[in-house]
Amino acid sequence: MRVLSRLTGLVWRPTVKSLQGWALASVISNAVIISTGAAVRLSASGLGCPDWPTCTKSSAVAAHSTGQTTLNTWIEFSNRLLNFPLVAIAGLTFIAFLRYYQTHGRARKDLVRLSAVLPLGVIAQAVVGGIVVLTKLNPALVAAHFLLSAAVILTSAVVLHHRASALVKAAAGAPAAPAVRTDLRVLAGLLAAVTALMLAAGTVVTGTGPLAGTTIDSRGHHTTVPRFHFSLEAVTQLHADIGWFIGALAVALVIGLRFSGGSPRTVRLGWIVLGGLGMQGVIGYVQYFNHLPAGLVWVHVATAVVLWIFVLQLFLSTGTGLPRAAGSPAEPGQAAGQGPAQGAGHDTAQPAGEHGAHGAGAGVHAADESTERVAGTPYR
Repeated sequence: MRVLSRLTGLVWRPTVKSLQGWALASVISNAVIISTGAAVRLSASGLGCPDWPTCTKSSAVAAHSTGQTTLNTWIEFSNRLLNFPLVAIAGLTFIAFLRYYQTHGRARKDLVRLSAVLPLGVIAQAVVGGIVVLTKLNPALVAAHFLLSAAVILTSAVVLHHRASALVKAAAGAPAAPAVRTDLRVLAGLLAAVTALMLAAGTVVTGTGPLAGTTIDSRGHHTTVPRFHFSLEAVTQLHADIGWFIGALAVALVIGLRFSGGSPRTVRLGWIVLGGLGMQGVIGYVQYFNHLPAGLVWVHVATAVVLWIFVLQLFLSTGTGLPRAAGSPAEPGQAAGQGPAQGAGHDTAQPAGEHGAHGAGAGVHAADESTERVAGTPYR
């Protein structure tokens, strides 16, 4: 009962710290489901449960299916079961952010919108996953299934966690990190965009290669599922070329951040991304010249998911999402009917939810109230 009461409090009476925790849980759970989904595909288990939403036409749970091994069936069914905790985490995250919005001045509608993407996206993923199974692993739909998770749901979770973390910092009175130069912010955005393109190219490589998936007939004969009719060498080369371009962008960005006064966290994230790209390149070449062993390909995919998270964090840490300057925004003190706030007249734009308390003795409550009033400004 105590655990249930505590969980209820975290959802129904959320603090900025609990919001950060829910957003982090969403990031982790979505990264896990993407990685396990890749394991299903690479182990030829995509048709381990050949029907949807049930496993087979006669069983809702894992059951023997003609032409499928028991291992394949349980790999696919286990991945389906992971959707239940994923839906629960996504739903609770949305409720927590909605409750925060309702009880804290209704000023952060952006948080509600982002959190709403999570449960809606998971439901959409379940539907797309069902269509993938019913179309016998159509490669285009498999690619869409992966990209919906990585480019929409996981991205929303990462952005949500970034903004919730900003609220935590503001409540603690921590100063906001200054935004980096505009050209470096554009470079970080370009890095994120090209990384997304590389993820899309990776799905084409997988859908073209020998690991697109297989079916097994009653006699144990393997048949490859439909694949893209591209040259594997050509699409692999394109994927590698995009990787080299991303590496060049990352080197330029890290150098720019290092010598233009980027915050320590932003510089550190730049180095992490650069190191991750190097590791991804090594894994990619090793797997290609060793004829694409499934285990190593899975490591490549799972590492790409983690790299995508860090690329997004790097992009957000450059100051993207700063509130647009308004004509004459009311200062927090004026909004409360207490006259001009201390420090009024400063025109430095700060990230929404990341400015500190107005005075050293303002306290956590005052900082949080200030965050709620000022952080309602729209994001770029």
